[in-house]
Amino acid sequence: MIQLGNYNTLVIQRFTEHGAYLDGGEVGEILLPKNYVEKSMRPGDSVRVFVYLDQQERLVATLETPLATVGDFAFLQVSWVNQYGAFMNWGVMKDLFVPFREQKMTMEQGKSYIVYIYIDEETHRIVGTAKIDRYLAPAPRSTYYRGKEAEILIWQRSALGLKVIVNNRHAGLIYNDELYGEEPRTGDRLRATVVKTRDDGRLDMALQRIGKGRFRDFASQLYDELREAGGFLPFTDASPSEAINERFGVSKKTFKRAVGTLYKDRKIALADDGIHLNKARNGGVR
Repeated sequence: MIQLGNYNTLVIQRFTEHGAYLDGGEVGEILLPKNYVEKSMRPGDSVRVFVYLDQQERLVATLETPLATVGDFAFLQVSWVNQYGAFMNWGVMKDLFVPFREQKMTMEQGKSYIVYIYIDEETHRIVGTAKIDRYLAPAPRSTYYRGKEAEILIWQRSALGLKVIVNNRHAGLIYNDELYGEEPRTGDRLRATVVKTRDDGRLDMALQRIGKGRFRDFASQLYDELREAGGFLPFTDASPSEAINERFGVSKKTFKRAVGTLYKDRKIALADDGIHLNKARNGGVR
């Protein structure tokens, strides 16, 4: 079965002036246009191609790498707009069509939006939609336990924090109090950690590791920054949370726990003016 809007491995049957014709099984031959035919290709070779529909709605293959495939959520830019909808660049010759009825707000040329790519049941065409909520599935508790790492796509801002899409399938949220340092932007793909799976199947996420792992990670980072700073950083327990967040990108709680860890390990000394590297312990500062 041919997977429309996805990658397929097909066998070359023959060559013509138009390109290479691939064995599509029940759907017949599928053209790989001559622009993509490589000199080393021979009849009988298997090639991995992306299959979609050309301007005449015929199956066509390409060696181009799309920015997303059917079933994916993606952050794509609008190439042009007409009276029927928007057309987005998704990395292949024919742009992805997003009808007006599938737009949450009127899409504008040159701007980028999060969309879900699917096959329309009525037209059998590959289309996109910005109304992505209905394509997000509840996350199973058995899979998304506290501390599990996952890939996220930054979706949009809300009053509570950043809405994200987890593992290309589930809705998630990074609360405002979990955001430190420079805030990610819509379309960014990052690694994050599960904090909690809610009763409705949505996920609370954090950009940093949670629990003891987070503090150990930052303790190591703080130690390295102390060495790079020549053995002194002007921060104490009395430093404002905003100053700590701006300098290190962590909460004051995480900062204090990391300082405590380094102090117990005798790697630092604490003073009224800040944190000093324990030279006796570390053999001097280089």
